[in-house]
Amino acid sequence: MSIVAVAEAGAIGFVCANCGTPEVGKNKLELEECTACQSVRYCGDKCREEHQELHNEMCEKRQAEMHDKQLFTQPEGTHRGECPLCFLPLPIDADKSTFHPCCSQIVCRGCDCANRKSGGGGRCPFCREPAADGDETQKRLMKRVKAKDPIALKEMGVKLYNEGDYDTSFEYCTKAAELGDLDAHYGLGCMYWMGEGVQKDEEKYVYHWEKAAIGGHPDARNNLAFIEAENGNIQRSVKHLIIAANLGYEKSMKALWGHYSDGDITKEELEATLRSHQAALDEMKSPERDAAEAAAF
Repeated sequence: MSIVAVAEAGAIGFVCANCGTPEVGKNKLELEECTACQSVRYCGDKCREEHQELHNEMCEKRQAEMHDKQLFTQPEGTHRGECPLCFLPLPIDADKSTFHPCCSQIVCRGCDCANRKSGGGGRCPFCREPAADGDETQKRLMKRVKAKDPIALKEMGVKLYNEGDYDTSFEYCTKAAELGDLDAHYGLGCMYWMGEGVQKDEEKYVYHWEKAAIGGHPDARNNLAFIEAENGNIQRSVKHLIIAANLGYEKSMKALWGHYSDGDITKEELEATLRSHQAALDEMKSPERDAAEAAAF
């Protein structure tokens, strides 16, 4: 075991990876961690530079391990979160929820439908703002955009994209992504993939889809699975599909049946994923949502 490994284990405290100077004792040094891999420490820039060539390979390997650990950790839920009224997970299908520009809240159709039936009069079921026409809706959205609301910025980006204004859509989605909106990251990945409003760039679309996937975006996760399969990395592809299926994503669950036929996933793994998949779908159900769907609300 190296002196660094012993130090990491807490036997003698942290030491400089280059010269071995301990952090504790009479030296009273505060060693600086390698910010890239977070696995070694140095007493100063000189030791960091001297050790760099020896450290590079291990550092890159450690970074890759840390990245994969984060990438393949199962999120607790999807990126959509919960409905702010019924507190049930929002459906993965965005068409089964409603965005309210007055308050930038996304409310499930079940709560919207229940609000109308209870005499809500078209008011926002969350903030109770009166219903608005197209022009007023646009004004409300722009007010939220000017306040740098990430959801509103993303919604404006989507609107412009659907209108064919890819350049401006890219600008809005970039601002939203910088503020942490995962749908915006997903959208940017798609734009880099298609070359819409920006040059095609594999490194960037993978980056944005990975950011979204880590946060629970099943569409982004499914896209990453497709890329890995195209590159011949079947087991990585299957890992992505399992994570997305566990979130209730139908496309990934169907893809796993194909991988089962090809022998890429065991029967036990498939059955466990199927149980988790169904449990996620059940969590998104409610009588109010069923009523809204039956009424085509």
